Amino acid sequence: MIRSLFFAPANRHDLLGKFPRFRADCYAIDLEDGTPEGDKDSARARLNEAVQMLRGTDLRGKLYVRINQAASKHYLRDIGAAVACDIDGVILPKLEKRDELFPVVHAIEHAEAASPGKRRVEIMAGIESMRGVIDAVPLCAAHPRITSAFFGAEDFASDIGARRTRAGEEVLYARSQVVLAAKAARIIAIDQAVVEIRDDEQCRRDAEKGRDLGYEGKICVVPRQVEICNEVFAPTAEEIAYARELIAVYEDATRRGLGTIDFKGHMIDGPLLKRAGAMLELARQIEARG
Repeated sequence: MIRSLFFAPANRHDLLGKFPRFRADCYAIDLEDGTPEGDKDSARARLNEAVQMLRGTDLRGKLYVRINQAASKHYLRDIGAAVACDIDGVILPKLEKRDELFPVVHAIEHAEAASPGKRRVEIMAGIESMRGVIDAVPLCAAHPRITSAFFGAEDFASDIGARRTRAGEEVLYARSQVVLAAKAARIIAIDQAVVEIRDDEQCRRDAEKGRDLGYEGKICVVPRQVEICNEVFAPTAEEIAYARELIAVYEDATRRGLGTIDFKGHMIDGPLLKRAGAMLELARQIEARG
């Protein structure tokens, strides 16, 4: 469950220290875009310090590190620094080729073998370029350690030379391709960021659209967006009640030998029952997290 993926720059320990104030499902220490080039080496050197600081708090969500992309001179050094820390996952941005995964996977497996009690480290794939979108299906399924993927609209739009609009139709095809690829691989699909950081309504509208497309969460760049996304990507009380009633009615119909039923004017069969069950499971996870 990642309804909200909240980033903060790796070089800003003052901002990282505020992570526990915000109830994100996943927190990302950002060595890539959020950290200026001149600060990347020092931020990487202090990465373990930042992680240890956060592990000493009541951080509720998972803790990831976003490293620099494979083409960067920082890539291999970032990998080494990240897997040496007590983190839940590594975010690999701008993934375009399966081969780019191998150094990350090798480093993770080596670190886990050296420390048997170490928590299992996952990989989140960033699909953010023309090539990444074109090959999103095999990339999302490239390795069992990939448990989630996000669509990076801003990088993708820059890559194709698209003019960004509030409606976002210029990235709709790519946005749809990434969620489809993630769902086909049975991993979590995380939606694009909203860069209008003072426009809560734009964030809410875009999050609602992302949920309608099938995304399960969203990138958040300011704390207020965490609250909005946690709300949008959670089932409402009405949806939960509807799902419970639907399942009860359907199970009663099944006992009477009926495969499809008329429920409040809608034809209900197996696929809709599955959707209702998934909604109740999500509600259970949210309640368990508290």
